[in-house]
Order: sequence, then structure tokens, then C-alpha cells
Amino acid sequence: MNHKQRLIIALIMLISAPLRLSGQDDISGLDIMRNVYTRPTGSDQQGRLTMSLTNSRGSRRVRKIEQFIKDTGQEEKKIMFFISPADVRNTSFMNWSYGEAGRDDDQWIYLPALKRIKRISSESKSDYFMGSDFTYDDLGERHPSEDTHTLLREETLDGEDCYIVESIPREDGYMYSRTVSWVIKDKWIGLKKEFYDEEGELLKVLRVLKQEKINGYWIITHTRMHNIQKDHTTEIRLENLIVDAGIPDSRFTERMMKRGL
Repeated sequence: MNHKQRLIIALIMLISAPLRLSGQDDISGLDIMRNVYTRPTGSDQQGRLTMSLTNSRGSRRVRKIEQFIKDTGQEEKKIMFFISPADVRNTSFMNWSYGEAGRDDDQWIYLPALKRIKRISSESKSDYFMGSDFTYDDLGERHPSEDTHTLLREETLDGEDCYIVESIPREDGYMYSRTVSWVIKDKWIGLKKEFYDEEGELLKVLRVLKQEKINGYWIITHTRMHNIQKDHTTEIRLENLIVDAGIPDSRFTERMMKRGL
């Protein structure tokens, strides 16, 4: 085969090759969601959350929460103490997430009126947390291996270059039939996420409204979850954040849930 024939064949192969979006041949949907899952946020965090709940009539309720998080690399522990208003004061919630694929989060809630700690069952994780638009499952850490991820396209959102990834659960009967995430390329932050119900209808949309670089880590400090079907919104602001404070393991126990701050 002479040089001219080789050149013609090469041109035919180039023309007939399928078109790809820029960058999509270098990274997969699973790679992207693994990067989101492993994004460093410090060994621990302590901060004050302001949770604002707004219903379809515009009525607004505000809750103050103190939150502690510790990440060992193999597991993440989170505990939240409700400070106000009075009707939820001293309520606490704890979540343990594990790095092992297929291992469910462990979750507990302490209700002071009952003076007991309740373990959240797998069947209850689709329930909404304390009247918010976040389910108990949303408060945990879903392992990337639990879903099949497909990189759909790339686009710019809020001035950030993003990958758009569709995630479909591997198990039957999960509360969401699929989710679609807008992931910032250079930060691995989920800037937006759409949740679809079991019938495939859009249920709610999560937006990250503010992100800050604190102690060298990109931290999400303002989010909004809008339940489209109920026209109900939950906004969460994170303030007074301390990163790498050296929080002891003893903070994340059932005893501390009852004891409070």
C-alpha cells in the first residue's frame, strides 16, 4: 500500500468516526461522581446551620442547628443539634457513612419529648427530615457504585464549566428513578442536582448558591432544595465554620445525642 492509499484510508476513518464532546473521551460519568464523592473537605468541620423552610403560601420557618462532621477517609460521621425554635430544641440527628460499597448509612434521631433515640430504618430513609425537603437518605453519602452513571454533555452554569451526569440506581425500589447532576469541572462540586420520582417525573431541584474556599478546601456554604411537586423550599446556610478543629470521636455517640451541646 503506497503513501497516497494510506492517507485516503486515514481520512475515511477520521470522517466516519463518531463525534465526541470535548473531554468526554478522557473521563467517564463514574469517574466524575467518584471525584465528587472523594472531594477533600478537611478532616473535620464544625459550624452553625440556618435552615429556612418556606411553603407554597410563603409562610417561613427558621431553625438553627449546630453541626459537627468528622471524616477519617474510611467513614464520615455527622451529628446535628437543633438549637431553636423551642419546639425542636434539643432534637439531635446522627449519621455514619461508610466507604465500603454496598454498606448502608447508619442513622439515629433523638426526640427529647420521647426521651429516646430512634434508629432510622431503611424503609424510613425516604421520609422527609424534620419537615424539610431533604430526605434522611439525602443527608447521607451515597456511594458511586450504587448507581450507573452516564456523562450526558458539558455546559456552563452560573459561569462554571460543568459536566452533566445522569445517575440511575442499580437496586429496584429506590426513592428516585434517576438524578441528573451538574458537576463543576475543576472543583468537583455538584452545582445543581435534579431528582426524579419513581414515575420519572421531576420531584425536586438542589442548587448550590454559594461555595467558599476555606483552609484550602472548597466548601458549600449555601444551598436551596426546591420540591417542585409541593412548591416547598428549604434553604441552608453554613456560618461560623471551623475546619480541621480536632473534633474527638466521643462527639459522635448516642450519649452525646442525649446530652446535647
